[in-house]
Amino acid sequence: MELNLSPQLADTTIFEGEGGGYYAWTAAKSPALAAVELAAGKLVLQPRGFALPHYSHSYKISYVTRGTCTVGFVSPTNSEEKVVIINKGEAIPVAAGTISWWFNGGDSDVTLIFLGKGSQSYNPGQFNYFFLTGAVGLMGGFSTEFISKIYNFNESDLQKLPKSQVNPFIIKLGPEINMPSESNFNIGGYVFNFEDEFFSKANRIEMTADNFTVLDKIGLSAGMVKIERNTIVNPSYSTDSAQRIFYVTKGSGRVQIVGLNGTQSLDAVLEEGQIFVVPLFFVVTQLAGEKGLEFFCVSTSPR
Repeated sequence: MELNLSPQLADTTIFEGEGGGYYAWTAAKSPALAAVELAAGKLVLQPRGFALPHYSHSYKISYVTRGTCTVGFVSPTNSEEKVVIINKGEAIPVAAGTISWWFNGGDSDVTLIFLGKGSQSYNPGQFNYFFLTGAVGLMGGFSTEFISKIYNFNESDLQKLPKSQVNPFIIKLGPEINMPSESNFNIGGYVFNFEDEFFSKANRIEMTADNFTVLDKIGLSAGMVKIERNTIVNPSYSTDSAQRIFYVTKGSGRVQIVGLNGTQSLDAVLEEGQIFVVPLFFVVTQLAGEKGLEFFCVSTSPR
């Protein structure tokens, strides 16, 4: 199996504006993503930055690497909106078809990483998003005749609604707009806090359906590893037909991957902000550099 498994930084800016930006890894620079049907993206929200309501084709897990974010969710099976506050070191699963919005109500930037399945993507190796409003919103694609009948709008409203917001993905909200400042339900079964776990446990924490049951519906699991400088991680491989994708959250080091017939598929330097993929049954090990190494991993199995 010949794959380019080289670690890569996000190589494409999907959108960048006053409220923040969204960045993606593409099959052009990370062909392994498309080959193993995974995807990755990075959302950066500046203070008062707001990612417009949208849904996606993919099941994924979001991990906060910096700041605090307010997130609103509406499930395809329940019209009640859930609002949750997530902080640095916390992860939240996002199901396919779930409508969500993301808001930075703090005074410093927020960064979130999205890792998950890309098997149903229209652009292999990337997440596809369907926005409800904005310059690329779905409403803008319907004729005024259909819109008027759906919402019973008059002619003036029809001219304003579809594309009154010129930014496609992220906007900056003014201080006059009040946004939720706290969660409106018990977040225990929805948010997993890796930072809290590290206060009392070892340097490897796993988030699986065994300790976070919602992952059975998502079909994914995740883990966080923190290793001290010049320390090596024991070689591992997936035993349940799962693909794995890693994101370096902090530090640097090296990674080696061995595949078919004992052939070394990768020996590369790791840097903060890079992702790399470990295909099914390939063996991987990581060696921390002088400043240690931390990485977040998502697997295509709930356990």
